[in-house]
Amino acid sequence: MSRRRLDPDARRRGQMLASRLTQARRNSGRSAEAVARSAGISVETVRSIEKGRTSTPEFFTVAALATELGISLDTLYASVRLPPRSDLHAADNPSVDTSD
Repeated sequence: MSRRRLDPDARRRGQMLASRLTQARRNSGRSAEAVARSAGISVETVRSIEKGRTSTPEFFTVAALATELGISLDTLYASVRLPPRSDLHAADNPSVDTSD
């Protein structure tokens, strides 16, 4: 089974997640091996996430890493959340009444 291609926003969020988790691990002074062992996941998974090769890691993997690194999921989500995109503009959408 092949995976779907990620849209640019998903890739960007994955890169931001990788950066945030790597920064938190380094700030903790712990190795990837130590964090992986404590979180109950493989060091290969930690490295894959940190290098951005896993743009959309499993929720429980992220939760385990966040817990080990002392980051709340709310804080982690806020640090990787992209601003909402507004692809539609009222003037370009005839179903939106812009008259006063």
